[in-house]
Amino acid sequence: MSKLNLSLALAGSLATAIAGLAVSSASAADMKTEKCFGVALKGQNDCAAGAGTTCAGTSKIDYQGNEWKAVPAGTCATMMLPEGRMGSLTPLMRDVPKA
Repeated sequence: MSKLNLSLALAGSLATAIAGLAVSSASAADMKTEKCFGVALKGQNDCAAGAGTTCAGTSKIDYQGNEWKAVPAGTCATMMLPEGRMGSLTPLMRDVPKA
């Protein structure tokens, strides 16, 4: 294979890869999400929701009921959590640290 053909093949592969990334990013950005309370692990919540949280990443305990995590729309109520816990579209009073 000549250097020109090799260069063209590499350029084509790179262009295809970049185009694929652009499509994947657009699809991810278009994905609908919902706030799901009580499903995030300690320090992995998405934003403030009440006592014990002030902003993203500040939840004090796993599955803290008054903090939330963005999840794909329609999946919150079906999330399987330890000890029979369920996610909720509204804040929960369970596992809330004292302020």
